[in-house]
Amino acid sequence: MKTLKYILIGFICLTSFACKVNYSFTGITETPDTFQVNFFENNADLVEPGLDRLFTNALQDRILNQTSAQLVNTGGEVIYEGEIVEYRISPMTATAENTAAENRLTMSVNVRYINTQDEEKDLEQRFSFFYDYPANAQLNGSIKDTAFEEILERLTQDILNATLADW
Repeated sequence: MKTLKYILIGFICLTSFACKVNYSFTGITETPDTFQVNFFENNADLVEPGLDRLFTNALQDRILNQTSAQLVNTGGEVIYEGEIVEYRISPMTATAENTAAENRLTMSVNVRYINTQDEEKDLEQRFSFFYDYPANAQLNGSIKDTAFEEILERLTQDILNATLADW
């Protein structure tokens, strides 16, 4: 009986290593061998210089850090492309004097995910996230850095979850 248990465990281990389907605590269930992230152009009405490059690099870094896939310039097994479609600052809460107490920076990207191995997994979806900051503060320096860091972290994780994880 003990031998049967070890054979069963060995079989499960071999089959899970033989397939390209893995489980991890990040939720990634399917890791491609290669991936490609095309440049995400900034087509928002309000254009923040360099945001397109920051987003493209953040998405590449997220996939590199959470999968074993290799980044390639062309011919990726999976391809990410799209554009930044919204970059907006709007007042969120008001004070008793009818002035803004808090502003919200919102960023949205339209993502096209192409799986060259299985077109049923292709996806086109808009992802959006925001960062709230005090209205009396300017969106520059450390506030801007923190806002971009939080927004890009959330957007890239949501994109990864929607494309390579079973969330």
